[in-house]
Amino acid sequence: MAVAALTILDLSKVNVGLPSIERSLDATSSSLQLIVAGYALAFGLALVPAGRLGDLKSRRALFITGLVAFTTASLLCAIAPTIEVLMVTRILQGFAAGTQMPQVIGLVQQLFRGAERGRAFGLFGAMIGISTALGPTIGGGLIAIGGEQDGWRLLFWMNVPLGIAALLFALKLLPKGSQRPAADRELDIVGILLLGAAIVTLMLPFVLTTGAGDSGARWLWLVAFAVFLVLFVLWEMRYKRHGKSPVVHFELFRLSSYRNGLAIVAVYFAALPASFLMVTLYLQEGLGLAPLFAGMVSIPFAATSAVGAYVGGRIVNRVGRALVVFGLFMVVVGFVLLMLAATLTTPDVTPWAMAGAFLVGGLGGGFVVSPNQTLTLAEIPVEQSGVAGSMQQLGQRVGTAIGTAVVTSIFYGIVRGSTAASGSGSGSVGSAARLDAYHEAFRSGTTFTVSLIALALVLAVGDLVVRVRASRREAVDAGSAGGEARA
Repeated sequence: MAVAALTILDLSKVNVGLPSIERSLDATSSSLQLIVAGYALAFGLALVPAGRLGDLKSRRALFITGLVAFTTASLLCAIAPTIEVLMVTRILQGFAAGTQMPQVIGLVQQLFRGAERGRAFGLFGAMIGISTALGPTIGGGLIAIGGEQDGWRLLFWMNVPLGIAALLFALKLLPKGSQRPAADRELDIVGILLLGAAIVTLMLPFVLTTGAGDSGARWLWLVAFAVFLVLFVLWEMRYKRHGKSPVVHFELFRLSSYRNGLAIVAVYFAALPASFLMVTLYLQEGLGLAPLFAGMVSIPFAATSAVGAYVGGRIVNRVGRALVVFGLFMVVVGFVLLMLAATLTTPDVTPWAMAGAFLVGGLGGGFVVSPNQTLTLAEIPVEQSGVAGSMQQLGQRVGTAIGTAVVTSIFYGIVRGSTAASGSGSGSVGSAARLDAYHEAFRSGTTFTVSLIALALVLAVGDLVVRVRASRREAVDAGSAGGEARA
């Protein structure tokens, strides 16, 4: 769980340090974008191969390897003398993160069963919720401690002692030799390369979207994605026909619990990180809050999502998909309240009102992530849990890239357009027009993210209806069988 927290924290806390990196290393906007995008791309690229290797060989060994690499890469990031070195080490850090994360999920599947597995994933969901929400706060605090010039280095130094401590516990606690060997032992190198090419070409145009004069030619990468995806599917089908084991077992997608769970989490994570990014931009650029105080607004989300995830993990086996439906509904309500708080209150009240809205959204979020994780992997064989869990993580990363790209374009497009239109304004009139622009940008961006969460809600309701109907059919069949036996 600690390793999962470190991995997710680096997806959010580093964003706060970008201005500090720009000043310290004289970085360009393209370099800063690569620091964020490079980590996300490498993370997504490593997930499925690492999950497959963990299933075939040893999840413990891959976990420790990824943790050592992540800690070492964090150290290299912290002492990077130039922006070029930082970009390279940041990409290495992303590969390490993508190596260790599938093993977290695979080990939970391996070590726990039944209600215990639900509680374990409850703790996992709590960690993910806390890490996602507290990343900006932690980043802002470290920048305040280290100073605007070199405070960004603390963002990476933080991982070193924590990574070493986690490594010591991993060596002591993770079981040796308890993993049941997989029935198939082949490693499909060609399939891994084709899937990697598909992942890169899918994510690249989105992670390169900044909302500031981006070239439309980047969308041509999606054509390459379609080609690589078709080649990957054809190769995997051919590989299996020859009696070998592919990277991804497509029969997993015949399980409605797995298929629907992947769709829900991908759509949900297209909305959630994008919403946190937009809140940070709005509070810092629109209202002028310091990074530390802007990040603190999301603390209520972290607190209530942790509670919701813990409780949800304990009751998900009894309540089932209905718990996810209820959680998504609460997130929709919370984010609508967030939009109203941001746009209808006075600036001195706005941060407090937004924090209150996060209380509602956070509790709902806790009922989404860990219960959905448990339900998605409930029918997955343990020997395939690493790659199955990594596909779920990949859905999160792709969803995050797409959602963030769209929200960034919406937010900055409206702000820059309104600023240019009211460029002649001055004094209080200019300030009012500027604040109105940020209100409109936040309102439009939040409308998009709420629409995504509503889509996830529709998917969850659809899955719930299918499950209820199936349960009724089973009950009818069981009753008929019992009647025949008595007769």
